[in-house]
Amino acid sequence: MSNLKIGRRGLKFVDHNDQPLSGGEATKKVANRVLSWFEDFGLMLVDLVGYIPLWPIRKLVYLVAGVRLAQGARIHYGARFFSPKGIKVGRGSLIGEFSFLDGRGGLTIGEQVDVASQVLIYTSEHDVHSEDMRPVREPVEIGDYVFIGPRAVILPGVKIGEGAVVAAGAVVTKDVESKVVVGGVPAKLICPRRVEQLRYKLGRARLFQ
Repeated sequence: MSNLKIGRRGLKFVDHNDQPLSGGEATKKVANRVLSWFEDFGLMLVDLVGYIPLWPIRKLVYLVAGVRLAQGARIHYGARFFSPKGIKVGRGSLIGEFSFLDGRGGLTIGEQVDVASQVLIYTSEHDVHSEDMRPVREPVEIGDYVFIGPRAVILPGVKIGEGAVVAAGAVVTKDVESKVVVGGVPAKLICPRRVEQLRYKLGRARLFQ
């Protein structure tokens, strides 16, 4: 155990920077570590269920894990998660196969949102300018009728406006306005989306995906 060291006075508990911990601090750390092990095990089970090619089974497990799924929302085969309880998917939205959804900072996906295959959405990152690389959590909000292309990456704190389109492979680091098309690394404005009314519904999801 990396937090347990042998010193001149016997065993002592230290943090990840090798700073000594009091008895109370050490007890709290041990309890948190055990709890995180249980959470990791549960998350592993949820991820494994993602490979079952039957949506009703996956949906049941996702709901039990805490994902909030509105009517008609569907998450395709092979999706993976962090903190499912922090994820909300709106009515009729489709999440593509092998996507990654991070609920640690809170992830809200609107209605009729089309998320393509292998999209990565993060709500937590490390502060690279801090001495201890501390984690920073910021929510991601995706508006109604958004389309996110294959292998796009959405970073923490981003808000994507209604009807926006994120091109394939884009890395979104800043907010995206409504009804625009963005792409590139980092994502930049390409053009406005040439559509006035956003009233469509997405097509039927594939049966075994």
